[in-house]
Amino acid sequence: MADIAEDDLKWLGGGRINGDRPFKQVSIAVLTVSDTRDEESDTSGDILAKRIEAAGHHVAAREIVRDDVEKIRTVVKNWTNSGEVDAIISTGGTGITGRDVTPEAIEPLMSKKIDGFSTIFHMLSYQTVGLSTLQSRATAGIVDGVFVFCLPGSNGAVKDGWDKVIRWQLDSRHGPCNMVELMSRLNER
Repeated sequence: MADIAEDDLKWLGGGRINGDRPFKQVSIAVLTVSDTRDEESDTSGDILAKRIEAAGHHVAAREIVRDDVEKIRTVVKNWTNSGEVDAIISTGGTGITGRDVTPEAIEPLMSKKIDGFSTIFHMLSYQTVGLSTLQSRATAGIVDGVFVFCLPGSNGAVKDGWDKVIRWQLDSRHGPCNMVELMSRLNER
């Protein structure tokens, strides 16, 4: 697991890294939703995969699908039912054009929506792109006991989403609390 650079710690948002807590590797799948990107041009997926591994986690799967509700749902459900994925991060398809359908595909699958993710993401995104953040419908929730985060497809949005939010919530050392410590309880009744 990589050490945390001093410059990265500024994004803890009032939290802290507790060195007494053990680091737990998380298996994360990366889904790129795009009608135009392929393996060579999937820069946002590449950024996510590299950052996930640099943080000490495992890229459990990676796929590119077109902006198609059923195709997106099929990939997400396959991953959530596999037992091999703790979290999914998608990039792309969260905009407001007719072809942007990632929230429509994933939100109906969610047993719980994580409303605060969108709020925090937009707050941080506003610092980077200003009012253009209004064009994103970034969302997050739980599907079959797996965390799912849906980010916009731009490289900057992926960096903001991972570096400033998701990375810290998927770090078991983050306090006062983090999402890793909840993973075993997501399906409890």
